[in-house]
Amino acid sequence: MTKTPDLIVVNAAVFTGDATGAPAEAFAVTDGEFTAVGGSADVARLAGPETTVVDADGRMVMPGICDVHTHLALGGASVAWDLSISPHSSPEEVCQAVATHAATLGSDDWISGGLVGSPTMEKLATVEMLTALDRAAGGRPVVLKDDTQHNRWVSSATLKAMGVTDDSPDPEGGTLVRDGSGRLTGVLWEQASRAAEEAFARSVEDPAARHRVTFTTAAQICNRYGITTACDAATMEPALRTLSALEAEGALTLRVVTSTVARPLLAEAGITGKELLEVSERYGSELLHVGFVKVFLDGVPMTRTAAMLDPYLPHACSAHEPESGECLYDLDGLVEELEQAVSAGRGVKIHAAGDASTRMALDAIAVMRERHGSRPVFHLAHTEYVAPSDVRRFAELDVVADASPYLWYPSIIQDALAACVPAEVVDRAWPLADFVASGATVAAGSDWPAGAPLPHTWTGIETMVTRQAPGGSEDAVHPAQALSLREALLSFTRRPAEAMGLGERVGSIEVGKSADFVVLSQNLFDVETHRIHETTVLETYLRGARVYDAKA
Repeated sequence: MTKTPDLIVVNAAVFTGDATGAPAEAFAVTDGEFTAVGGSADVARLAGPETTVVDADGRMVMPGICDVHTHLALGGASVAWDLSISPHSSPEEVCQAVATHAATLGSDDWISGGLVGSPTMEKLATVEMLTALDRAAGGRPVVLKDDTQHNRWVSSATLKAMGVTDDSPDPEGGTLVRDGSGRLTGVLWEQASRAAEEAFARSVEDPAARHRVTFTTAAQICNRYGITTACDAATMEPALRTLSALEAEGALTLRVVTSTVARPLLAEAGITGKELLEVSERYGSELLHVGFVKVFLDGVPMTRTAAMLDPYLPHACSAHEPESGECLYDLDGLVEELEQAVSAGRGVKIHAAGDASTRMALDAIAVMRERHGSRPVFHLAHTEYVAPSDVRRFAELDVVADASPYLWYPSIIQDALAACVPAEVVDRAWPLADFVASGATVAAGSDWPAGAPLPHTWTGIETMVTRQAPGGSEDAVHPAQALSLREALLSFTRRPAEAMGLGERVGSIEVGKSADFVVLSQNLFDVETHRIHETTVLETYLRGARVYDAKA
């Protein structure tokens, strides 16, 4: 006997996201799964006396957003704990924000916060600015993240806690930025940031309680923006432990796919590599999927640490050498890293911010395809700069283009990039339409909190379609590579679900899949394109249970 549905939604404009593209008006949910999709009259007849029937009143309903690239620990902490700084703030405004916050703290409390804009970071590498930060903080330790999450600005008290002095050598893969006289400025590039974060972590009295608040907050923020499935792009042991505990308590409102870290992170201390890979084997459940290994192949263009085929512009961003950046692995080393992950049954998510690192990643993946065929899953993030001859290789090698639309619209980050990267390279950024035309999978991710303080899905969707700033702008980023609205929606739903290995379970409204869906304030197909970013989520459902209600 067929079980009566627990929930029925009728009179909706349903974007199912299925392969046929067929619209629907209604669907039924039974035991957390979609059990019928179709017309309102047909689905309504399935209701029983205990069925909850929701009249959507014509509103748009779509599958829950699947974010293929986010950072839950960093994002949750940025909302739950950190001092919020606008990336548009000047150095003086940053110091004023620190001073205002410091007045509310104890004398020994640390100050953690962000985001400091990349152009602002360029102005901070002086002893005078370090003195200003020390004064604003009242002598307290300070750790401020930049908008890429790769770099930090810290106070003298933090430098002392790190155990570094003017005579300390730069760590491998990082720079303790000094002035012309060799004095520390408190600006930390790349791996130099890790020592600051480790010092901050040692100051936390109850890490477990902090992690619980951090990840609960992260899930709530994701739900607010319609996200029901997220690929955590750099997962450490505390995240595994905390997310598993939350699910066991019935308190996890987000499906998470993890990416354990191959080498030490900039932002979080803890075990990595093979040791973390082995620990992660203990975990895995309906809402916590242990799926990927994260490999950082280079840095970011703003600090000239992304590996580029062409030299950076002179006198831009920083004094970093070599002029074209460099990869953190050679080809043989990268293949060995990928082999370890694939041998453990994992996919691999590779950070490759430059066109040279992207080429090396594709070369390594080509070796893996010869060895292992089509089975392993590979994501390349962030596919901003890809040499034209390498675009077709994504489809040929079945590589997912992990794209971050929140980073590309005309913004403070784009201004910083334009000061570093030759114009002809910037002008061919984010070749998404070419990826799609060639048959490659484009899967969207917020990269939250890098580049944006919140994972605002609708901003990402709009900028994928317009390639302009939200609301429209005179400038556009490679407008010929704009996607259709339908393709953009698929890049936030079915495509990332498939890329995460969950295509049979989530990503579309189809019978047999988990009932993850969102109710929107406006129909994206009916509004003017430049107003898509004004969309809000009214309700978010995970496995048929409401996990976010805008009215609550």
